[in-house]
Amino acid sequence: MKINILDLMVTALVVSTLSLAGMSTPTNAQQQPQEEQKEQKRDRQEKHQEQKQQQQQERVQRKSEQAQKQQRVQQQQQQDQIQQQKQRQQERVQRQSDQDQKQQQQRVQQQQKREQNQEEKQERRLSQQQQKQLISQQQQRVKQYRQHLEQQESLAKEHAALLQRQKRMAHYRYQEEYFEHLRQQQIRLRNERFDYDRDPYFYAAPIYRYNRGGRYYQINRYGANVLRQALHSGYAQGFRAGKADRDDRWRGNYKDSYAYRDANYGYSGYYVSRSDYNYYFREGFRRGYEDGYNSRYRYGRFADGNYSMLDNILSQILNFQSLR
Repeated sequence: MKINILDLMVTALVVSTLSLAGMSTPTNAQQQPQEEQKEQKRDRQEKHQEQKQQQQQERVQRKSEQAQKQQRVQQQQQQDQIQQQKQRQQERVQRQSDQDQKQQQQRVQQQQKREQNQEEKQERRLSQQQQKQLISQQQQRVKQYRQHLEQQESLAKEHAALLQRQKRMAHYRYQEEYFEHLRQQQIRLRNERFDYDRDPYFYAAPIYRYNRGGRYYQINRYGANVLRQALHSGYAQGFRAGKADRDDRWRGNYKDSYAYRDANYGYSGYYVSRSDYNYYFREGFRRGYEDGYNSRYRYGRFADGNYSMLDNILSQILNFQSLR
């Protein structure tokens, strides 16, 4: 009987425990989904907060980039404006300089013209006998010069063939242009009908003297201009010859050029002897060759598409002394 009561008590205790366990299990099951939901909610909130922060950073970054871009644009515009202002200023200065130079040239030309007119008024004339003697001398000079030009073609061809064998093509092209100019001089001289009686050279008395080779010569202003032109022409041809040899990578030697040997470029046959013209042409040629071969302008200049000798160098070479 005691055993049954004990069994009943055990049984009742087991049943009570199971009942409590059955009641607590649903509560835990309900608590777990709620915590997961809270955790998910927190994750979503954090993620959302991170997205907002990222978007905020992106907006700040875009604004910064836009500000930098705008700043660069403004700086470039300022630089462009400064550059344009400098360019306009330089153009104004250049225009003023050109205008001043043009006015100076006009004043010099006007002064030269006045001096020339004054010289013409004061110019002493040669006697009739002196004029006839000068005209006879000139006619003989022209005749000899025509013969000389006719003899030059064969010499020029021989030298051109030598240049081709040496493969000096730049100098060959230069010499062909030089000799073509001599042909044109020959044609003009052949067809020319010179009026000696109306040319002032043949009645104008000498106004300068100059020294060449230890001897003094007298010359009028028309002949003096021809000697000046001989120096300018010599310098220009020498510069081109020197540049041609440099382009051909040939050793520098101005005496090796046909133009230096000939020395008649620009000579019309009138006003001065051919020996005088050749001498001053070669003086200009030698200096022009040095400048052209060495790519410099020590003795001359380049302006308006032409090479010419510097005035101070020209005056030193000619050294004209007034007879008045």
